[in-house]
Amino acid sequence: MRRRTYPSDTAVAEWAVLEPLLPIPACQTRTGGRPEKWPRREIVDALRYLTFEGCKYRALPRDFPPWRTVYGFLAKWAAAGVLGTIRDDLRRRVRQGMGRTPEAVAIVIDSQSVKAAATVGKDSRGFDPGKRINGRKRHPVVDTKGLPLLVMVTPADLHDSHAAKEVLFRLRLMHPELTVVWADSQYAGKLVTWAKDRLHLTVKTVSRPKGAEGFVLLPRRWVVERSPGWIMNARRLVRDHERLPQHSEAHITWAAITLMTRRLTQPPARAFGPAPPGASAPARRAPSRSAQGTVPSPVPAAAEGRPRDALSPSGRSCLPTALR
Repeated sequence: MRRRTYPSDTAVAEWAVLEPLLPIPACQTRTGGRPEKWPRREIVDALRYLTFEGCKYRALPRDFPPWRTVYGFLAKWAAAGVLGTIRDDLRRRVRQGMGRTPEAVAIVIDSQSVKAAATVGKDSRGFDPGKRINGRKRHPVVDTKGLPLLVMVTPADLHDSHAAKEVLFRLRLMHPELTVVWADSQYAGKLVTWAKDRLHLTVKTVSRPKGAEGFVLLPRRWVVERSPGWIMNARRLVRDHERLPQHSEAHITWAAITLMTRRLTQPPARAFGPAPPGASAPARRAPSRSAQGTVPSPVPAAAEGRPRDALSPSGRSCLPTALR
């Protein structure tokens, strides 16, 4: 087994959470299949290394599986909706740890334009005149705690309100319990009426105060503003390098999965400053990942029958023509 020396490697407690959520290998199913040569944990570590260190597939260190194998698992899991299932299960568990209900009823939507590398073709990139960026646009959707529900990647020249129709339709299929969507002024107008009539969703826009200059903390909207900041700590996501938008969404989802698994397994940070009189000494942090203590119980698999949020392998929209 490979010695885990990279910061992006999975800890023992993290792997205990992720392993039950991965699909069963083909060789263990009733129909049978070819046994997998490389352990699943090595594949996951390689995908996390690609996302957080930002290297090319061909530049993977030699102690990881071959890059073609790693790329194949990324494409297969993204097309099958495996990453979306893992993300949803982890989000439910994090919400329960915060004392909230497993499913959110209010969400926040926003957009982020990022530059695209030379590997991104003209058919999936565009120019955003507002941000003056030639590349792609990300449309993240989070709950009121900043935990991701969905992310969609489009060309940067697509207006936010047009992309929101696709995003909200996919969210309505996956999460019928949603009722309220918070957004900025770019989503105002016909989208509000369309969402109310077709999807039975209430879109509420939050605008900047008149005459405000510089940064202003807006109610409700500030939650989604910090979520891209968490994701941008992964170097691969600072610029879009993927040829297919689906693979860009997959790397964003892997970054979110890593953040949630670490939140579930790592002990809380110790507060700074001296302890108050009469308080017990804070517990010492674990010296290493392999020596972490209690391993959380595996997260149950997501309910069957829920539509997956990944686009089809052909990249076509799942929004019916009648709703466009």
